[in-house]
Amino acid sequence: MTNWIRTAVVCAAVSLLASPASAQDGAATGAMDLGAIGMGIVIIGAGLGIGRIGGQAVEAISRQPEASGNIQTGMLIAAALIEGAAFFGLILIAFVL
Repeated sequence: MTNWIRTAVVCAAVSLLASPASAQDGAATGAMDLGAIGMGIVIIGAGLGIGRIGGQAVEAISRQPEASGNIQTGMLIAAALIEGAAFFGLILIAFVL
C-alpha cells in the first residue's frame, strides 16, 4: 500500500512541477492540471471500489455457493452505481474546466 501511495505522490509532484515548464508559452494550465488530477482520483477511487466489491463477492460465493445468484445481482448493482458516480464526477470536472 505504501508503494502505491509513493507512486501517486511522485506522479502528482511531477505533473505539478511540469506546469512551470509549460507556462513559458503563456497558457494558464493550473486549472487543467488540477482537473486532470481530480479525474485521476475519481477513476482510481472507482477502480478500487469495484475491485473490492468483486473480491468480496467472489469470497462470498466461495463460502456460500447456493447464494451466488443473489450475490452477483447485488455486486452488479453496486458496481453500476459506482460507475455512475464516477462518470458523474468526470462530467462535473470536465464542465468545471
